[in-house]
Amino acid sequence: MKKALVSVIIPCFNCAETIGRAVTSVLRQTHQPHELILVNDGSTDATPDTLEEIKKAHKDRVKLFHMTQNRGPSAARNLAWKSASGKYLAFLDADDTWHPQKIEIQYNWMALRQDVAITGHGSTPYHPHKTGVCLPEKWPTRPIKPLLLLLSNRLITRTVMLNRSLPHGFNENKRRSEDYLLWLQIVLEGHKAFYLDIDMAYSHPRPAGAAGLSDNLWQMEKGELDTYRRLFKGNVLSFFCLLALVPFSLLKYFVRLWKRK
Repeated sequence: MKKALVSVIIPCFNCAETIGRAVTSVLRQTHQPHELILVNDGSTDATPDTLEEIKKAHKDRVKLFHMTQNRGPSAARNLAWKSASGKYLAFLDADDTWHPQKIEIQYNWMALRQDVAITGHGSTPYHPHKTGVCLPEKWPTRPIKPLLLLLSNRLITRTVMLNRSLPHGFNENKRRSEDYLLWLQIVLEGHKAFYLDIDMAYSHPRPAGAAGLSDNLWQMEKGELDTYRRLFKGNVLSFFCLLALVPFSLLKYFVRLWKRK
């Protein structure tokens, strides 16, 4: 079994029912990650015990951290980032999964292109027949330019792999759009980003009654507007750019709202 210099990070909050599925999709990769880092983000259900069982079953392959209170995915990912030792970081949420070839394909592509700092790829809703399909050897790739990323977040967190040496981290004061802020900071600084046009990650239906951050459209919209505001205050965005992005973001929000209704 080949290994890849990738540290996989999964923040865990009240995810006892799904974390096993996510971990299995990581440990069944055709190229094994350098390490899997699980961070219990102050869970109040059976998650801590479940994580301890996973750690016990995979002693040398899993790192486990417990946070005493819920601080959000940004804090959990940052804690794991600081302890990681792989050349690259890959992020997965506790209710998502990967195709078995995800690390192999994405890592090998980035290892051949040392000037690329961050990549993402396609994601699709889970269906049982998809995970066993051997992926094609060739697929389209395209650079993610700053303007394109400003207009729309093309880097879904469960698809992202980035160079661990980047002098950044997730903003722990944000609970929504914190990933988008980080991707923009990286790309607007001039680091190269690419999109691999191949589906290698899966979102799963949430349990009945459960609601994730992305389910609240208005809260997510406010998070995106706050991201633009922070970039403007940090002198990364010009006032005129901000003036153009805000109405465009609101237009996207109303379109999504209309589609949902």
